[in-house]
Formats: sequence, structure tokens, C-alpha cells
Amino acid sequence: MTTVHDTAVTTLAGDLSVWPASTAEPRPGDLAVGGVPLAEVADRFGTPVYVLDESEIRDRCRIYRDAFPDTEILYAAKAFLCRAMIHWMQEEGLGLDVCSAGELELAVTTGFPAERIVLHGNAKSPRDLESALRLGVGRIVIDSPSEIARLAAAVGPHGHQKVMVRVVPGISAGGHEKIRTGTEDQKFGLSISDGYAQHAIARILDQPQLELTGLHCHLGSQITSVKPYLAAVRRIVGLMARLHEQHGLLLPELDLGGGHGIAYRPGEQALDLTTLARKVRTELAEACAAAGLPVPRLIIEPGRAVAGPAGIALYRVLAVKRTGSHTYVAVDGGMSDNPRPALYGVRYAPRLVGRRTTADRAPVTVVGRHCEAGDVLATDVELPADVRPGDLLAVPVAGAYHLSMASGYNLVGRPPVAAVRDGHARLLVRRESLEDIRSRDVGL
Repeated sequence: MTTVHDTAVTTLAGDLSVWPASTAEPRPGDLAVGGVPLAEVADRFGTPVYVLDESEIRDRCRIYRDAFPDTEILYAAKAFLCRAMIHWMQEEGLGLDVCSAGELELAVTTGFPAERIVLHGNAKSPRDLESALRLGVGRIVIDSPSEIARLAAAVGPHGHQKVMVRVVPGISAGGHEKIRTGTEDQKFGLSISDGYAQHAIARILDQPQLELTGLHCHLGSQITSVKPYLAAVRRIVGLMARLHEQHGLLLPELDLGGGHGIAYRPGEQALDLTTLARKVRTELAEACAAAGLPVPRLIIEPGRAVAGPAGIALYRVLAVKRTGSHTYVAVDGGMSDNPRPALYGVRYAPRLVGRRTTADRAPVTVVGRHCEAGDVLATDVELPADVRPGDLLAVPVAGAYHLSMASGYNLVGRPPVAAVRDGHARLLVRRESLEDIRSRDVGL
């Protein structure tokens, strides 16, 4: 995608291309982000710790606004959410896409306008729907036929709620089979090909308290090609044309979801955001013209592409073990703070920071502290051959799906989140303590 790089990073080694644009090397072997040395962050807040470059996040929001000036941009909160992030999204003019009452209520109690929030979910609980209606959420995306009657009953005969329908266009896209959601035979959405989407839409039109504003689809995650989005536009506009013929319906909105791929390691491909915006607009205009339809307002939902590249995870090395032909570098975190390598086989590029070394680089596998053979953070990566206990490792592109997917495995406690900007670091989310864990355990 279009990036905010090419400033500080260009003066450094090429392997910093996936780091935040503010990354600098104030001293040999040390790295600073947002004007704050990473070693200083680790000393102040302990490790593991997530570091977020606030300016990088804000710059990425502005890139989206510039590329999609007439589009409603919703930040996908599932990637990472905290009160500061909610505040940044509001200031940068983005809406929010949430998946639960928890995400929704955190946003609204932080002061985010409920009408700029969209609620998703393939299986919304009664609490999810109750919170959405009580707080006045902007739209609810219907994901299954059973939600229609439940939602209509909850709204009541004199109420009103805007809704969208999540449709399945039958397109395979995404970086791993577990994150491809635009295909048939998976849990999300209603299929166009078998008629379930059309049937659900007809049922919604029979509920006067539900206002259908548009169609929604989400193809998957880590998509690096524009082509799947163009195919989705064509298929959804085709459905909109059939709905117009059958019901005289002109839908004003089309939500293409997110899934915009980013690079986790130098040299990896990322989705070109400028090309995506230009080609999607052209495809949408041409498809609507051919169908004799007005062009609906486009909605997109980036999450990872906003938060991911702005985050760094910092770990202390606990042990270095050489066994057979492998060298294992064990750190004080692992799959409890980043399950993605175990879930999806994601590969990262960790870097030694905080001290200068002239040692040659050697292949190692960075592993976590948890009691699982699959607790591996980075396989066969190159680190200085003199890496030793006490060293600090930094893992870039750690801003999305780390804390939000963190677990309580082995009761080690989830890491804190610190934000850096203009030479200052501040705590956003504190470390989960043993007392936090004990306080939830109420029975003997």
C-alpha cells in the first residue's frame, strides 16, 4: 500500500523498511521510534511490552482519507482497541467497525459517536443487540436469517434501525485459509449463489422498522492483490441490479470490508492502496452504469493496515540453547501475547536493539516461554551470533491482532501498551498483574 515511509528510515539499513517512518538510530545498535529509544521503553515499562507509534497510526488514517476522499472509512476495532485508539480514530475522522458489546461500549463510553459505529458478528448475542439498540449504533450488519426476526422484535413495532446484509460473493482471497471469508461454505455471511442472501433481503423488506441501507462483504485478510476486490464489486452490483428489478430497491451503500495486506518482513508484498482506490472507483462506476444503477457510497474497513505497522513488540532474551543444528533464542513472551505464528504461520523479522555488536549474523529460531512446542515467534531468522540472555529483541509490525488475541496461558499476564510520539512515551494499557488474575478467581 502507499506508505508514510522514505524519511528517517532511508538513512538506515534496508531491513527497517517495515518499521514506522519515525524509526531512527541515535546510536549504533540502538533504535528509537517516535523519538524514544526502544531500550528506554523496555526499561521503563518492562517486557514484554507493545509500543505504538501514534504518529504512524494517524498518518495511515490520513493516507486512507486522501486515497478514498468520498468513502466512509471505518477502523476495524478487532485489530486493536483501547481508549486512546478510539480517540485517535475520532480525531482523524474515521468511523468504527465493532464485533461485540464490549468493543461497542468501550467506544461509546470513551465518547465516540454511536451513529458512526457499525456492529458486525456472525453470531450476535442478545447483549450485543441490546447494547447496539440502547446506544443507537449507526448500522447493524445482518449475518444470518435468524437475526432478522430477533432484531425486528428487539427494535419493536415503532422503532427504527438501519441494517446491512453481509453477502458471500464466492471469492477466495487472503493470506491463509483460516482468514479467507469471501468463499462459500464458511461461517460468515449469506451466499449470493444459493439465493440465501436474496431471501434474507426480502424478509428484511417485510420489516418496516428495519431500514436496509446496503450490502456488505469481507473477502478475508492479508489480501495483496486488487483483483479480488474488483470481482466482488462486479458480483455485488449484479445482485443490486437483481434487487432493483425484483423489488424496485436502490441501495445507497456498498461496504467492501477490509483485509488490506501489509508487509511483515522486508521484501514482502503489500496491497497498493492508491491503485485499489482508483480501480475500485472505476469498476464500481462502470458496473453501475452498465446496470442502470446510481453509484452507491463506498465503505471500507481497514484495521491491520492502520494499526499493524505502527506497533513493535519488545522482549528480553531469557535463554540461548544450541541443540543439534539449531539455535533457539527464548524470550519472556510468546504465544500468549502473539498467537499468530501458531495460528497462521506468520513470519516476523526480529531485531536486536539496545547494544552495539560487530558479531556475524547467524540463523536462529526465536521461541516463547510457554509449555508448547508450537510456541515459536520467528523461525530461521538471522540475529547476531553473540545474542545472549538479557538482550532486547524488537519485533516490528506488531500493532494488530497481538493484544486483541492475547490469552492468559500459563497465567503470565498480558503485556502493557505504551504510545510514543515526539520524544515522549506514555502508558495506554497497563500490564495484567497477578492480582488481576487472582481477583477473577472467586471460588475455593
